[in-house]
Amino acid sequence: MVAITTATARVSAHSPSAGLLAQRVLATPLVDRIQPAGTRRSFAKGEELFAEGEAADFFYKVVSGTVRVCKLLSDGRRQIEAFQLPGEIFGLESGMEHRFTAEAVEDTVVVAFRRGRFASLMHENPAFSDQLMSSVIQSLERAQEHMVLLGRKTAQEKIATFLLDMSRRLSRGDQVELPMQRTDIADHLGLTIETVSRTLSQMVRDGLIKLAAAGRTIVISNKGGLQALNG
Repeated sequence: MVAITTATARVSAHSPSAGLLAQRVLATPLVDRIQPAGTRRSFAKGEELFAEGEAADFFYKVVSGTVRVCKLLSDGRRQIEAFQLPGEIFGLESGMEHRFTAEAVEDTVVVAFRRGRFASLMHENPAFSDQLMSSVIQSLERAQEHMVLLGRKTAQEKIATFLLDMSRRLSRGDQVELPMQRTDIADHLGLTIETVSRTLSQMVRDGLIKLAAAGRTIVISNKGGLQALNG
């Protein structure tokens, strides 16, 4: 996986190679890119896709729904490493076992790819290869940003970063329909649920966001203000 990341990182966003990569991914229908080699699987809310320590025989692409990738610490605390959204690929390990547990945040559909066919998948389906490399790089970038968030940012900065990231990845403009509960957000950002709720309420008072009366819908009222907090 290091070789994939390094090779792709050398391709400039403005280079002809990068343009061709994007054209190939966009020109190929999604079902054609993922269905021939993978097995479609459905998981109910809260159901486990795989557990930490299990054999990493498959990796996955989210078709619909949301997956949380998490680790349970020895003292019972939970750290959510990432949320995987539709179109994103996860579960591809460098070793033989999964290092984290993956669970469905809501009713979720994924396509499972057998790890043993990784090389043939790359050879047989260039569009999927491009998509996989792009997903790996994006996951690495988010992991690096998450490390900075956990180590250096205040509660308000963490929430601002999270909301902007969800808004961008869910592609729904300034209205963000969060699929996860506040307990999940807290465990992802290294906060308590009380701090998450208190910070969101303060952001409402500051005119940064609006909260829907019911559900998990958040409307970003002042994106510039959130971006300033995000740094």
